[in-house]
Amino acid sequence: MLGPHVVGQRIVVRRLVHGERGPSGGPALTDVLGLCTSWGDGVCVVEPDAGAATEQVRIPIADIVSGKPVPPRASPRFRVSPREAQVRALALWPDLETQALGDWVLRRSTTSSARRANSVLAMGPSGTAGDYDRVVAFYRDRGQRPIAAVLPDTEEEALFLGHGWVPESNDGNTVFELVGVASARRSLRGVGLPEAGVEVDGDGTVARGRVLTGEGRVVATGTAAYEDDWVGFRGIEVDPDLRGRGYGLLVMARLLDWGAERGATTAYLQVLDDNERAFALYDGLGFTVHHEYRYLATPLPD
Repeated sequence: MLGPHVVGQRIVVRRLVHGERGPSGGPALTDVLGLCTSWGDGVCVVEPDAGAATEQVRIPIADIVSGKPVPPRASPRFRVSPREAQVRALALWPDLETQALGDWVLRRSTTSSARRANSVLAMGPSGTAGDYDRVVAFYRDRGQRPIAAVLPDTEEEALFLGHGWVPESNDGNTVFELVGVASARRSLRGVGLPEAGVEVDGDGTVARGRVLTGEGRVVATGTAAYEDDWVGFRGIEVDPDLRGRGYGLLVMARLLDWGAERGATTAYLQVLDDNERAFALYDGLGFTVHHEYRYLATPLPD
């Protein structure tokens, strides 16, 4: 499974260690995991995953016992758990009221009716006794329908379903997507964007963008939030009569610039899994699925 064709790929190689014996008394073996940078002249060269600080390993091909290509190493941003990604995304709602319930987060907004701002984030065990009853009490005491954001096919989903909860609406899953800010901005090079003015205003953490035509008509809007080198987006909307003309891409481009100016290296957003138009926009910027989740809620009265 190894050969010149693996140059440029991540591989694992098991090789002989000359002059040493293994635990069973036979030849000693060791594994090397990393990027194959060269294969030729009887030598395979591997750059270990440890990074640039580690010297490349030159392995005589005759000493290779076995090996194979392996999937690329996930970038650090994709090693963040769904819960941590969701907690970072709280920055999009600066007026949010939050309350920890063990590892769950009770969320409530007095200015927005969005589910993300008015539901318990229940991704992973709460670690707290009576968590379910406390969720119900928190929202009912505030005159709200209890809603939970859960990962599909998890114990948390089973807990709420077991209490008779149902999908909060007819929507499918919500998809949480990530991309490197530098990569997204590179994807915009050479892209023809419409001739229109873009206004971005806000403070150092939240910005609102508007695209205006020469007549001053607002044709696209969006909101961005920056915190801890992540920039998130929500409410990217385009006038229905002017969709498909690049205005959504234009407001995203300017908000990406705003995030980059503040030092953001990772961008994120969330979109319903059946929103094909939105995916066409975000796929073009390089956004990739990090995780999917869904909303459950107590049944509505008949």
